[in-house]
Amino acid sequence: MTAHRPLLWLAAAMAVLSVVAIIGVVVDPREVLGAPAWAKPLKFALSIGIYSLTLSWLIGQLTRMRRLARIAGTVSVIGLVIESVIIVGAAATGDTSHFNVSTPLHTVLWSVMAFSIVVVWMMTLIVGVALFRNPLGDRARTLAIRAGVIIALVGMGLAFLMTGPTAQQLDDFQGVAGAHAVGVADGGPGLFLLGWSTVAGDLRIPHFVGMHALQVLPLFVIALEFLARRIPRLDSPQVRLRLVRVAVVAYSATVAVLTWQSLAGQSIVSPAGPILAAGLTVAAATVVSAVASVLAPARDARLWVDADQAR
Repeated sequence: MTAHRPLLWLAAAMAVLSVVAIIGVVVDPREVLGAPAWAKPLKFALSIGIYSLTLSWLIGQLTRMRRLARIAGTVSVIGLVIESVIIVGAAATGDTSHFNVSTPLHTVLWSVMAFSIVVVWMMTLIVGVALFRNPLGDRARTLAIRAGVIIALVGMGLAFLMTGPTAQQLDDFQGVAGAHAVGVADGGPGLFLLGWSTVAGDLRIPHFVGMHALQVLPLFVIALEFLARRIPRLDSPQVRLRLVRVAVVAYSATVAVLTWQSLAGQSIVSPAGPILAAGLTVAAATVVSAVASVLAPARDARLWVDADQAR
């Protein structure tokens, strides 16, 4: 496996930026929309760093379309660097970066950010296509990686729901077009550091959960493979595949419920009505399905592997 070095360098840079942002949160008293001015650079540095490491690892799994995927990885680095520079610059000046069209300069910077992230989305799609053209291990690992990319692309795409001006913004334009929150203006009460609204819907939640399927599902199957050394039942490729299928469906359903909750203007800390019922149903179905997946009879592991190789 050959890691993608530009992505690894970007991850290292984001680690440094995270330290700088943490210092900024501690020593800089300024706030932007009710949150520490350096909170957004910190969140983005952590997210970009994790994304970079993951994409580098995924590109390293490829034996086909590797050159195209490596080019896509390099282009992603450029797009994410541009995004980071603008976000850090806004924090340094105590200004907002997202949705800010209050001046021609802010409009240009927001447009550049939007274009950059669309490019990153497209590059992730290219790597995703390559992953569908490559062997990635047994069927459980293959499903986890490919499903992780698909759900992550959907999660990244959910960001576009935030970019349109709200009715309130159209009625009283103040140089902002777009919002994270649904039903209230951005900047109200929110979860510590994350900033997710605790009084209304917040589209950052399904966006965050969705795009991090890129890490969660592959880590889940890797954990199953590790546990298989100590738990004989998990040594069966068929059992691991069943569990990954359950995880993929559960994760997809969770993203769907969170999106529904956000668009309905309901806070993440106060689920109620049909949305609460849907969440509890997903949780219960996941537990039942996982138990059934482990207890159901499995074919002989050798026959299962032979069947995989025959495909």
